[in-house]
Amino acid sequence: MKKLLVTGSSGLIGSECVMHFDAQGWMVHGLDNNMRRDFFGDDGDTSWNLERLISTAGNFTHHCIDIRDRALVLNCLDELKPDFIIHAAAQPSHDLAASRPFDDFDVNALGTMNLLEATRLHVPESVFVFMSTNKVYGDAPNEIPLVEQETRWDYANKEDYDGIDEGMRIDRSTHSIFGADKVAADVMVQEYGRYFGMKTACFRGGCLTGPSHSAAELHGFLAYLVRCAKEGRKYKIFGYKGKQVRDNIHSFDVCRALAEFYKAPRCGEVYNLGGGRVNSVSVLEAIKMAEETVGKKLEHEYVDENRVGDHICYISNLSKLKSHYPGWDVTRSLEDIFEDLARSVV
Repeated sequence: MKKLLVTGSSGLIGSECVMHFDAQGWMVHGLDNNMRRDFFGDDGDTSWNLERLISTAGNFTHHCIDIRDRALVLNCLDELKPDFIIHAAAQPSHDLAASRPFDDFDVNALGTMNLLEATRLHVPESVFVFMSTNKVYGDAPNEIPLVEQETRWDYANKEDYDGIDEGMRIDRSTHSIFGADKVAADVMVQEYGRYFGMKTACFRGGCLTGPSHSAAELHGFLAYLVRCAKEGRKYKIFGYKGKQVRDNIHSFDVCRALAEFYKAPRCGEVYNLGGGRVNSVSVLEAIKMAEETVGKKLEHEYVDENRVGDHICYISNLSKLKSHYPGWDVTRSLEDIFEDLARSVV
């Protein structure tokens, strides 16, 4: 029986991978210490999701391990010897990172280093994928010429229509502390592939979402917006007239992309991963969709100050990923995502 190790296994992407590979007959081990609750309070608590996994997954074992603990991580990889490692654990908020920079770096950069070296020492032939972020590009995407439309910003030139590809630079820009730490981790994952010949890949995610998201104001755009609509909370729009654009991808499609890489791995690869042009939406457009899906008006207020290093318009160019793995594509539409989120928020 093949063995999978998932870090951040109680989170959005981690839990999706647990259920997907468990259904495929894998033996799945998850590392998660519910650090998300420490970061985001009750909204971020993932204990409900862990209980769901334990009760529904047939071959799942949970390990309460902090990836910052090098000795525990090294011992875990030595004992389990997984065939596939999906590293999805992170401090994911670029706002929170500025107030807790040591925690942010230790989780995102040091934790990744611990896992990489443990993999190299104990299972160097295994496949290692890292859930990186489009924040590794910093605010460099904001240099692309834009045009202001009624409800969104969009790219002004037709050659940019499909969005940001992997050739976008990752330095000489403002990243946020979170983005800079993820750059460090991203480059190390690439280097372990290129230098040591390990089968590694960075998936630079845009807005990842789905029903298993313990969303909070500081992280989890669509899931938090839908939660606000259903629960009558006030939603804050931060800058750019609410016309900032993100492409959104369901956790199911993220998991499928990682599974495709496992089947035909490469060394030190990088892929942009998001919903692409078809699943792009501005904050204003998302508010309207949430109201229509939930059947309630969403109270919101505008804060005329954007988040530091935030993107004005970001759409993931998926050409490279699709060319390497032609069996993969986005299968869950934006409408599917909103309906899924509306059902999941009680």
